[in-house]
Amino acid sequence: MGRLTTHVLDTAHGCPGAGIRLRLYAEGKGEPVLISEAETNQDGRCDEPLLSGERMRAGRYAIAFEVGEYFRRRGVALSDPAFLETVRVGFGIADASAHYHVPLLVSPFAYSTYRGS
Repeated sequence: MGRLTTHVLDTAHGCPGAGIRLRLYAEGKGEPVLISEAETNQDGRCDEPLLSGERMRAGRYAIAFEVGEYFRRRGVALSDPAFLETVRVGFGIADASAHYHVPLLVSPFAYSTYRGS
């Protein structure tokens, strides 16, 4: 059964990104459609998959991670506006029966992602 998962690593502090709010959108023609919202746990992961079962479909998606508020809570002095407030990662799901893992490695000034396992 396919599923979509994520986790966040705070590369500035060398720890999981705990308490980061995120939103999952389906993208296609027209405006993106909000599918779900979640918050990372103490391990920087979501307690449940963002998509699974019948909700897991092939298509274009995006996860929006609210990293600015996370770094402010950590006491990081950010500029106004912050260089990174919301990190949006767009990706495609081609095989709805597969596991797609979308990690985010983030600091106040940079991020990277990849298809994990």
